[in-house]
Amino acid sequence: QLQLVESGGGLVQSGGSQRLSCTVSGFTLDTHAIGWFRQVSGQEREGLLCISASGVIHHYRNAVKDRFTISRDDAKITVYLQMNNLKPEDTGTYYCAITDPRSEYRLNCPVLGGIWGQGTQVTVSS
Repeated sequence: QLQLVESGGGLVQSGGSQRLSCTVSGFTLDTHAIGWFRQVSGQEREGLLCISASGVIHHYRNAVKDRFTISRDDAKITVYLQMNNLKPEDTGTYYCAITDPRSEYRLNCPVLGGIWGQGTQVTVSS
């Protein structure tokens, strides 16, 4: 069974940093692209960054491009989202996801969310 579990959320002050983790099971990171998304209260879920199965990184939001980075540790089967200089508008629930494993597009970005983690809440105080 393929699963993704996010962790690392919490309360952080504006200007601070936080690192989120997405630990997977049931597959290896060289078989699926993994994307980070967030959902701010009252808004639709938005894609932030993605790392392909081959390690190519894609950015989807100018608002976070210079502050958020994505990386992965294949041995730990974990993908990270490093968030720096956090702002109150970054508050939301953060998710990682992969494309449907049956899809021929599962290796590449963007992730067309087929399997999602449960999300982790990040709250940035002003």
